[in-house]
Amino acid sequence: MSKANGCDLPEDLYYLIEKHVWARPDGDEVIIGLTDVAQNMAKTIISVSLKAAAKPIKRGRSLATVESGKWVGPVPCPVEGEVISVNERLMTSPGLLNSDPYGEGWVARVRPNDWSSDVTQLVTGADGVGAYREFLDAEGIVCSD
Repeated sequence: MSKANGCDLPEDLYYLIEKHVWARPDGDEVIIGLTDVAQNMAKTIISVSLKAAAKPIKRGRSLATVESGKWVGPVPCPVEGEVISVNERLMTSPGLLNSDPYGEGWVARVRPNDWSSDVTQLVTGADGVGAYREFLDAEGIVCSD
């Protein structure tokens, strides 16, 4: 697990840095969630509203709405495709986004229309973590433990 400004950022994920969203390819689907950066900035997540599964979604459109005591905002989809499933556990246990953002706190599974095109808009690996670090530095964002 790599760290940037105290934030956990696995190198095997693909990031949409400005929106603090990650994507993990899994067969012909992509698992999507919020980064450790997002959950640190939001603080305690108190509610998650999920979009319906089995629906087409455009890149940048919201998969869910997350609410904390500090913030209400969307979880934008980093790919275009079809929502295969959503993590309904988040409806009753929204804190999974805080406690396990890269595991049990995933938000949705999407079957992308064209992963090879969508992936060009994302960053990954050591270079991706480095780019995320630069963004965090520029914005003055630091994660707390």
